[in-house]
Amino acid sequence: MRSHYCGQVDESLLDQTITLCGWVNRRRDHGGVIFVDLRDRAGLVQVVFNPDLQDVFAKAERVRNEYVLQVTGVIRLRPVDGINPKLFSGKIEVIAKELTILNEAATPPFQLDEENVGEETRLTYRYIDLRRPEMQQRFQTRAKVTGFIRRYLEDHGFLDIETPMLTKATPEGARDYLVPSRTHPGSFFALPQSPQLFKQLLMMAGMDRYYQFARCFRDEDLRADRQPEFTQIDIETSFMDENDIMNLMEGMMRATYKEVLNIDLPNPFPRMPYSEAMHRFGSDKPDMRNPLEFIDVKDLMQEVEFKVFAVPAKDPNSRIIALRVPKGDQLSRKDIDDYTKFVGRYGAKGLAYIKVNDLSAGMEGLQSTILKFLPDQVVKNILERTQAQNGDVIFFGADKARIVNDAMGALRLKVGQDLNLLQGDWAALWVVDFPMFEFDDKENRWVAIHHPFTAPKGDDWMTNPGEALSRAYDMVLNGTEVGGGSIRIHSMEMQKQVFNLLGISDEEAEQKFSFLLNALKYGCPPHGGLAFGLDRLVMLMTGSQSIRDVMAFPKTQTAACPLTDAPAEVPAKQLRELNIRVQLPEKQA
Repeated sequence: MRSHYCGQVDESLLDQTITLCGWVNRRRDHGGVIFVDLRDRAGLVQVVFNPDLQDVFAKAERVRNEYVLQVTGVIRLRPVDGINPKLFSGKIEVIAKELTILNEAATPPFQLDEENVGEETRLTYRYIDLRRPEMQQRFQTRAKVTGFIRRYLEDHGFLDIETPMLTKATPEGARDYLVPSRTHPGSFFALPQSPQLFKQLLMMAGMDRYYQFARCFRDEDLRADRQPEFTQIDIETSFMDENDIMNLMEGMMRATYKEVLNIDLPNPFPRMPYSEAMHRFGSDKPDMRNPLEFIDVKDLMQEVEFKVFAVPAKDPNSRIIALRVPKGDQLSRKDIDDYTKFVGRYGAKGLAYIKVNDLSAGMEGLQSTILKFLPDQVVKNILERTQAQNGDVIFFGADKARIVNDAMGALRLKVGQDLNLLQGDWAALWVVDFPMFEFDDKENRWVAIHHPFTAPKGDDWMTNPGEALSRAYDMVLNGTEVGGGSIRIHSMEMQKQVFNLLGISDEEAEQKFSFLLNALKYGCPPHGGLAFGLDRLVMLMTGSQSIRDVMAFPKTQTAACPLTDAPAEVPAKQLRELNIRVQLPEKQA
């Protein structure tokens, strides 16, 4: 039906007759001559309808936005004053000789160039939203990324192998989506949170190098980078240690960025222990473009009587940090009040600060409501340790370590963005040496930081679980974890020891993981791997604000689909076939 895409027509086709198909992006009637900007996924081209061809012109008069057309015409140069340098086709136009209206269109609920369209509306009419040029470009980028990564992995000996969608519920950190079985009344399949166990079984099956663009499902609270269903690039390999895997995967990421965006990521990626990342940035996925760092000042507050600092100074589970912010004198009192509310979302009770106006004036050159509670020598020590300069603001976090890390880590990112402190466009990092376990006070037991199949580092992990490290690694780009994985446990004895430490009895382990434990008996190779979040990766590469902008048909933040009106009730007959009865919760009085 067409000879060319609209966005691929330029002056190299001058005087040629071509046929185009696409949507009417815009129609303009200029004194008896009709101009139509015809759009397809490749871009726009201007089509001119002259009145000398009466039948064609009459059809063009009926055309409105989003009509679907087929146009045959001749390429000619635009007048000099009509050139559009923003378009690939901006130097030419198509003089229409034939026009077929393939389909009419009702007035769309929003214009494609309209700003501030509500997300609910965009998702309800997603097929129109996806016509917008920026959305078309995002999905073209996504296709380039997936195509290149497939070729890279296959060139390195990986096999594309599918794993089941209907499987058994296993504890992997989030609620499962359950699927009732008609043929096994009262029993349920679970949609996979990840193919974790199956890819390990593939290593035991001798497949050696596996990959899959895997659909994953997690019933969890949503946010900008979460969806109930998402895609991960799932990778597993045998007879490689963590250094081998990380080197191969960062090579893949460098090659992908070069191929798709023509961007050179660092070679090699820096590596940072988890403990250092938390100490310096309060986050296990620090944005290394941001120059702000935590500075511990807990030791300086030991003799301070001010309760805000005195209590955490004497608590071994708390920390007190300072965050020196250059250009802080640009912040108004309202800005600081807003930041105080911001850190409150993360559990912080307040946000103490000192403004450094003039160091040469001593205490008189500082501005803060907390100065009257701090001895002069303590303030002097803080200024020296933070290497404060005129124009700085020093923010303080003082509380339980987790609250300080969460609140001040988030503040670090926000202030860095607000004051344009970020340096460079891309920063890559491996975070390694994660803790193997953490103690859950509510359940009074140890839990795995990643998952219970991650291998511990060293030999003394059982004697001191709180200090044990895992053979896990995360890839971080611009403060976003785009991929993570580990070396897996390949010894049945070690796997049982980990289960026991986590409070998983032999009976429970057999019930939930019998297929894995049985497979470990029959010659399991050393193996490991990782999974990249494809949606997050493409979100970063396209500069999008949410993974919903790089997923064709995403859900809302309440896990609903306005387009299909899902989830929805099903007929009673269908429920009876599945041996299910729906009991809704009673309404609150």
